Amino acid sequence: MKIQPDSKLGHLIIIRGIAGSGKSTMAQVFLDKIEAEHFEADMFFINDNDEYIFEPSQISDAHDWCKRETRKALMQGKNVIVSNTFITLWEMKPYLDMKCASLAIYEAKGDYGSIHDVPDKVINRMKRKWETLPNGYNDYKKN
Repeated sequence: MKIQPDSKLGHLIIIRGIAGSGKSTMAQVFLDKIEAEHFEADMFFINDNDEYIFEPSQISDAHDWCKRETRKALMQGKNVIVSNTFITLWEMKPYLDMKCASLAIYEAKGDYGSIHDVPDKVINRMKRKWETLPNGYNDYKKN
């Protein structure tokens, strides 16, 4: 995929999927092809020693950080890839409302196991709550 800047804003790629579905791997595939910043809420929980230490009470802060960094990079004209679960469609709304040169939404649908040891009961709850994109939104693009 080759993205040509057509404005002063960056392009936004959203990757959604349940825990262990391959979101981060899909993001890396894009990063190998295009110059972009990559953000996901899980990055908020990586400490200075590169250890992932999840703190449930900070999940809101993690998503706020992810949105803030995404918005800042887009405004600097950088391309951005955001890979979060986005189980329900309303969780994507803040990103859909961001000003960007273009928007694409992709879904990771693999079953690779959670690298963050998300319990099976949580993954099953994600599967039950999963909201599919409306017709026309798969690989959705907005200018």
